[in-house]
Amino acid sequence: MARTDSVIIVGGGVVGIACAHYLFRAGYRVTVIEKGRLAGACSHGNCGFVCPSHVLPLTEPGAVRAALKSLLKPNAPFRVRPRLSPALWHWMWQFARCCRREPMLRAGVHLKAMLDSSMREYRHLVDDENLHCEWQEEGLLYVLRTEKGVQDFGRNDDLLTKEFGIAARSIEGKDLSEFEPALRSDLAGAFFYEGDTHLRPDLLNRSWGARLREEGVRFVTGCELQQVRKEGQRVFVLQTAGGEMRADHYVFAMGAWSSKLGRELRCPIPVEPGKGYSVTMRRPSICPTHPMLFPEHKVGVTPFKGEYRLGSMMEFAGFDATIPEKRIRQLRTSAEVYLLEPHTSGTREEWFGWRPMTWDSLPIVGRVPRLGNAFLATGHNMLGLSLAPATGRLVAEILSGEAPHIDASPFSPSRFL
Repeated sequence: MARTDSVIIVGGGVVGIACAHYLFRAGYRVTVIEKGRLAGACSHGNCGFVCPSHVLPLTEPGAVRAALKSLLKPNAPFRVRPRLSPALWHWMWQFARCCRREPMLRAGVHLKAMLDSSMREYRHLVDDENLHCEWQEEGLLYVLRTEKGVQDFGRNDDLLTKEFGIAARSIEGKDLSEFEPALRSDLAGAFFYEGDTHLRPDLLNRSWGARLREEGVRFVTGCELQQVRKEGQRVFVLQTAGGEMRADHYVFAMGAWSSKLGRELRCPIPVEPGKGYSVTMRRPSICPTHPMLFPEHKVGVTPFKGEYRLGSMMEFAGFDATIPEKRIRQLRTSAEVYLLEPHTSGTREEWFGWRPMTWDSLPIVGRVPRLGNAFLATGHNMLGLSLAPATGRLVAEILSGEAPHIDASPFSPSRFL
C-alpha cells in the first residue's frame, strides 16, 4: 500500500537495515542515518550465527557468580571491569534479580518467538531478495572439552528440549573426529543443533543495503545525531552533523549507544555495552565444516567460504575502544584446545564491537511511551543478527498500527517505566 509518510531511522547496523526494509515494503519513504559507515560496528565482525538454539537468555542462575569471579580474573571470557558508574551497578543489580529460573524461562519463551520469526524471515529474504551473504545451513556444534562440560551442557540441552522443544543430537567424544575432522581426538563430546544456520554478516549488510538503496531507501553515512528536538508529545526535528532532518516518524536503532538518548526521549533505556572481539584470518588447511561454540571457553568458530573467524567474549568495560593483544591471543589459544589447526598466520582483521545488553536479556522494540511518533529498536544483547528481521517486521507493524505477528508487549520500552 502506497503511503506518503516519511520515516527516519537513526542507526545503520543490521537492525536499522532490517527496519528500513520492512518499513519501505510497507510503503513508507525511508531515510537511514548513521554516524559511521553502514553496518560498521557490532553488525560487522560477529560470528554470523542465526541460531534458534540461543533461546536461553544470559540471565541464567549462576551468571552473577561468574561475574563476581571475573573481578579477580583479568582474562575471564565473561568479565566486569570495575568502574565508578551508577548506571552500570544499577544495571547489574537488576540483572542479578533476573538470574533465576522462572524469569529466565519466561524471557526464553519471548526470545523463541522472535528467533523463530527471524528464521522464517531470513529464508524469505535469502530466496526472494537474492541477498548474497554466504547463507549456510550447516547447524551449530557445541563442543565440550571435559566430561563435566558434557554433563553441564547436557542439563542445558535437557532444559531446551523440555521447555522449548529444541533438541540436539548428542555426539560422543570417540565419534567427534568422524563427524567433524577438524576437531582433536581427545575431546569429551558435543551437541549438534541442526536447525541453526550461519552467514557472513558483512556481506549480508552490504548486499541488503545495496538492494534497498537501489529501490529508493536513502542512506546518509557520516551523519551523527546531535539533538532530538520535541514539540509536545512528538519529535519535531533531529539536529545532526549534516543539519536539521525532519520526518513524520522516527526509529532509533542505535545499539549500545541507545542509553545516551534516555533523557531526550523521556524514557529509560537501560542498555550497557558488552564488548566482544573477533579475529578473521585465512582458512586453515584443516578447516571446520560446521560453525562451532566452545562453551567452556566462550569462543565461537565460523568457517566462511574464503576466510575463518574466531570470536566471542563478553566484557563490561564501558566504551573502551582498544583491542588488547592479550584478548586476540586468548581467542587463538582457546581454540587450540579443540582444533587440529586452530588458527593461521594470515590475519585479515582484528575487531571489537559493543553489544547492546539489557538486564532482562530481551530487546527493546516498540513505541516510546511519551512520544507518539518515536520508536525504539535496540537492546538485542548478543543476538542482533539473529533477531534483526523479526525486529524490523515488528517495528513496521507497530508503526503502521497493524496487529503484530508475534506478541510485542514483552519487548515494549514501557516495561522500564
